[in-house]
Amino acid sequence: MRKHILFDLDGTLTDPMEGITKSVQYALGRFNIEVADRRELIPFIGPPLTDSFEKYYGFSHEEAVRAVWYYREYFAPTGIFENDVIPGIEETLKGLKEDGFSLYVATSKPEVFAEKIIGHFGMQQYFTGVAGSKLDGKRVRKEDVIRYICGGYKIAPEEAVMVGDRHHDVEGAAACGIPCIGVLFGYGSREELTEAGACALAEDPAQLGELLRQEI
Repeated sequence: MRKHILFDLDGTLTDPMEGITKSVQYALGRFNIEVADRRELIPFIGPPLTDSFEKYYGFSHEEAVRAVWYYREYFAPTGIFENDVIPGIEETLKGLKEDGFSLYVATSKPEVFAEKIIGHFGMQQYFTGVAGSKLDGKRVRKEDVIRYICGGYKIAPEEAVMVGDRHHDVEGAAACGIPCIGVLFGYGSREELTEAGACALAEDPAQLGELLRQEI
């Protein structure tokens, strides 16, 4: 049984759809790009933002970096809290902590924002540590975030498991020698998570808790 559990944030602990899509919509507007239906921007949830601006709108790297700063003009004061806790996830976290597991947040979102979100929803009591990217764009890859938190807390790969909703979580964990349980209540599909190599899939937070208590 792996006693150290690393959780992705967006789509795994909280549903940030409203805040993220509004922030992306705002950033694109600064480039005179109008998006009427924010559902078109859902693919921005999960991956590093610079990658998504480049992939979906053909931005150069310099434009994507600028777009991220525009994104934060809306996100930092407003979009950060346009967010909801995944139903049932807090009960799962509480049960795992009571059973002796050590829980961590490992997200590509800037660490300062992740800490504010966890605190806003009163979930800081469940986590030993929160790790994310830096505002200057460093440590944005999930692999780098996982290595950072494992190094800081001296967590061996054989003692850890990752939990996330996108292929970036699965692939980042694999690069660190850590298995990943994919959750189907986020923004990644069953196919995406399976193809990336998830060791198991959880339909809901209750099943996730059951899987984490098994040998992986």
